[in-house]
Amino acid sequence: MNGKLTTHVLDTSIGRPAEGMGIELWGIEGDSRLLLGTAVTNADGRVDAPLLQGDELREGMYELVFAAEDYFRGQKVPDDRLIFDRIPIRFRVKDVTAHYHIPLLAAPGGYSTYRGS
Repeated sequence: MNGKLTTHVLDTSIGRPAEGMGIELWGIEGDSRLLLGTAVTNADGRVDAPLLQGDELREGMYELVFAAEDYFRGQKVPDDRLIFDRIPIRFRVKDVTAHYHIPLLAAPGGYSTYRGS
């Protein structure tokens, strides 16, 4: 198996990668959540290695939780513009041989995501 899970974060308020944003990866099974790992984005807005790869990537439900408020506070965004504390993105892995790339486009007042390549 050669599947993997990757992510990156772009700060759309400044048009640059979001360096220094904390990320948690959770495995979801029913009502249970298991923390599988943490990472921090680098200068390119990416993590240095796949969050999961090979045999670590299994079929099931996962959630990436991005520490948006901490990041934007570090960018000196005024408190009255901060609305999102943590941004959770829950997704399903069905093909463990595939590349799941889950990017986040974030700004103090909104965000979006998609399945990238």
